[in-house]
Amino acid sequence: MTGSWNSTKKFNREALEWDENPQRRLIAEKVGKAILETGKSAGWINALEIGCGTGLVSLLIAPHTEKLTAIDTSREMVEVLRHKISKSGISNIRVLCSDLETFTACAGKEERFDLIYCSMSLHHIQDTGAVIGSFSNLLAQGGTLAIADLEPEDGSFHEDPAENVHHGFERSTLSGLFSRNGLGETSFRTIHIIRKPGRNSAMAEYPVFLATASTII
Repeated sequence: MTGSWNSTKKFNREALEWDENPQRRLIAEKVGKAILETGKSAGWINALEIGCGTGLVSLLIAPHTEKLTAIDTSREMVEVLRHKISKSGISNIRVLCSDLETFTACAGKEERFDLIYCSMSLHHIQDTGAVIGSFSNLLAQGGTLAIADLEPEDGSFHEDPAENVHHGFERSTLSGLFSRNGLGETSFRTIHIIRKPGRNSAMAEYPVFLATASTII
């Protein structure tokens, strides 16, 4: 993914056990439900998920759009999703192992999306502004961008302190990036609170927001 820190090896290692974590399944359920509640699902024809992982969110969104493209840089994650699709007989999801830069170059000017979303992926991308710019360029006129991620946290969310990630996002910063890349007013809401051990193994709360904005018609 454009501007991404290298987490691909980590996600490849964890792919087969990824869905066994009930916390991850719950987050995906909350994110999928929140995206569908944005009120525009009736008009979605072509959707795109960046950083799809094993497809926990995309499998919830797919029934509400005519076609959905799910991309991830982790080949093992992608293979798990492909297996799910084959097993369930789903026909409207296209799965690609790709980074955003390569995908954008191959998509061409004719392919645009009514909905682009990512769930708990943005904090793994080094250049947040550049990626939001790429998202905006891929949106159709009036299309919606939906990003679910962490509110600012103290760096204890990820178990490996050496892992390169953003420690959440200030809403004002993200809203400014949306605006500078041609998107209208940003709507934020807290959709879930992750509770797990943080600093010194003490239980901590990590709020997850959903930020949505549409291209200006």
